[in-house]
Amino acid sequence: MKNIFLQISAVVFCISLTLVSCNTAKKANANLPKDIAERPADENSQTYDQAQLDKIKASIESEISKEKCTNINDWTFAPMGAKSCGDPQLYIAYPKKLEATILPKINDYTEKVKAFNQKYNIMSDCMMIEPPTSIKCVNGKAELVN
Repeated sequence: MKNIFLQISAVVFCISLTLVSCNTAKKANANLPKDIAERPADENSQTYDQAQLDKIKASIESEISKEKCTNINDWTFAPMGAKSCGDPQLYIAYPKKLEATILPKINDYTEKVKAFNQKYNIMSDCMMIEPPTSIKCVNGKAELVN
């Protein structure tokens, strides 16, 4: 009888130990680092800030690309972005009829790029980009002429 009691106790002990260890393994996995692709973006990182700038720029370019270029007199251009030394990163053509909405977005983007450059001590080539001399329409799209 004593032998059966010891066997039952040993079986109960082993089952309890198995259940506790399996439950512990589940909790341990929750504390492991996740794959970098699954981690949320760090809102205080240069990569995150650059992605935000890229989204703004893409939004501006997307809005402009919806307009067909058929008459160069309906288009103009503006400097966009900023190099660390202060010169523009590029010039962008946009339709004059959208000037009231596009120009503030371009200026906002430029100011954010300046702040980004200062925050992260960005260095650039500081080569001056000459303003375009004119605009031409090619296949419905405005192209800057230098």
